[in-house]
Amino acid sequence: MSRWTVSRITDLPVVSDGESDDPVWYPLQHALGIDTFGANVFVARHADQVLVEDHEERKTGQQELYVLLEGSAVFLLDGEEARLERGDALAVTDPNVRRGARALSAGTMLLAVGAADGRFESSWNPAHFVDIPRAG
Repeated sequence: MSRWTVSRITDLPVVSDGESDDPVWYPLQHALGIDTFGANVFVARHADQVLVEDHEERKTGQQELYVLLEGSAVFLLDGEEARLERGDALAVTDPNVRRGARALSAGTMLLAVGAADGRFESSWNPAHFVDIPRAG
């Protein structure tokens, strides 16, 4: 296996479970050989399409990061709506939060990244973040 991989997202194979109303699903972690975190891209085929099924991560303990690459989407987070536009990021740090998302326009492209609980050890110098506030 190569030590790195470069690929255009849209050149990767897509996942299909036979459902005609599923968004286009690019399984980045699988296709690129990543096994320390999950990473997927979902692309809406039409407006009002579900991009992220309603779920929580209580059993897995995962935190999830969603980055809107194109278009716009609405997330439902424990009953509260959050609208994301291109370039917005949403971090769901509590695995118990119920979440789901739908596209507001065709072509909406959402990157989803998740990892099980556990402390991430950064190789960055902690001094870089001294003046950067943390959310929450």
